[in-house]
Amino acid sequence: MEGSASCRYQLLDLPWEDVLVPHVLCFLPMHHLVILQRVSKQFQALIQVYLANCRSFDLSQVGPCIPKQAFCNMLRDNKVLQNLTLQNCSEWVTDKELLPVIGQNHHLQQIDMNGCDRLSRQSLVAVSLSCAHLKHLSLAHCEWVDSLSLRSLADHCVGLESINLTACRQLKDEAVCYLARKCLKLKSLSVAVNANISDVSVEEVAKNCPQMEHLDLTGCLRVRNESIRY
Repeated sequence: MEGSASCRYQLLDLPWEDVLVPHVLCFLPMHHLVILQRVSKQFQALIQVYLANCRSFDLSQVGPCIPKQAFCNMLRDNKVLQNLTLQNCSEWVTDKELLPVIGQNHHLQQIDMNGCDRLSRQSLVAVSLSCAHLKHLSLAHCEWVDSLSLRSLADHCVGLESINLTACRQLKDEAVCYLARKCLKLKSLSVAVNANISDVSVEEVAKNCPQMEHLDLTGCLRVRNESIRY
């Protein structure tokens, strides 16, 4: 009996990077991982190892709100992210928190910044310079997006396939046309809720983006039916 008792193993005795990270933790939702790291310092270290190797980080799975410091700690060692969703931190995330994450993750292919109204053009420029493989970007209701930052994105992320610019009201036809001429692989584009957008943008998209499947012009009052049929 004593021999069998002495041979008992606990979860943390299993190899972390060979067993727990790829075969156990990957099946747990993010909010369970957040809870688990509070159990002990060992569990906190284990979760940090997992997060450092995580390809996708979706804050919509965590809950209604995640503390700023927790966000920074969870992503401080990660350099392999491919998907980043910033939902549930839109009310407080600023360039200060986001720039280090973007700067060390050059393999990002999908970023969701919907409603992150406390960021600035600096974050979008950082994305354009660091994320050459970016395919999907959502900037809905980010009114800080301007022509210069969008042009930077178009210059450096030519493989972009979808972008949501809903309610980015600083943008005008010139910026959207530039995007269309540079990002020829675009399949989905939303410029909804922007009274600055006119037929000029629609016609430029039609000329340059043959793979376009979805174009959202809701609320673009200057766009006429003729250009939509173009």
